[in-house]
Amino acid sequence: MLTIHAADLVLPGDREPVPGGAVLVDGDRIARIGRYEDVADVAAEHPSARVRRWPGVLTPGLVNRHGAALLERTYFPDDPFEVDELGTEPLTGAALDALAPSESRRGNSARRCTQKLLAHGVVAVTGPLTTPAVRTAVRRAGLEVLMSGGAEGALDPLAGIRPSEAFRGPLAVGGPARFAVFAVPDEDALAAQGARTCIATVVGGRLVHRRR
Repeated sequence: MLTIHAADLVLPGDREPVPGGAVLVDGDRIARIGRYEDVADVAAEHPSARVRRWPGVLTPGLVNRHGAALLERTYFPDDPFEVDELGTEPLTGAALDALAPSESRRGNSARRCTQKLLAHGVVAVTGPLTTPAVRTAVRRAGLEVLMSGGAEGALDPLAGIRPSEAFRGPLAVGGPARFAVFAVPDEDALAAQGARTCIATVVGGRLVHRRR
């Protein structure tokens, strides 16, 4: 099925921004990138094509370079079931050692973490990931694992860097449909406000996160 994702501004990642732009998705691939009018003309031959209109900036999906730390060396409590016992903040270091979660519990924490990552426009994380239950959670979320290592860090992949430095790769015709939309007017505003402004994330052509 064809889907047009239209936004106030499209940042392809390797060329000039496209005001009033759109990305045409066919299955799990990008079929067209350009002005909305041009993309809509291409899709006109397919009356069933769906149109999603997003306020803000559409960019390539982001890489979180702290994946191993967040997914395997951090425990995200299950809200509301574990809040009374553990509180609401993620556990690391000595607190995590004291909890000593089972592999199953680590996998559940990783699943909660992947949802938070998707809500920040993340489509890939750094590994390596050594816990089978964690790897399963990441695979089911559709996140790519890059074997490049990574230090301790935040959920926000834009912390301390420009958005272009966090892009997984430029949007390209024929390339994978993995991108995110942020409720900001331009790249400078995205850098200033961070990935918490994410309103939608697409992985493999599927809308895997949408802010309600």
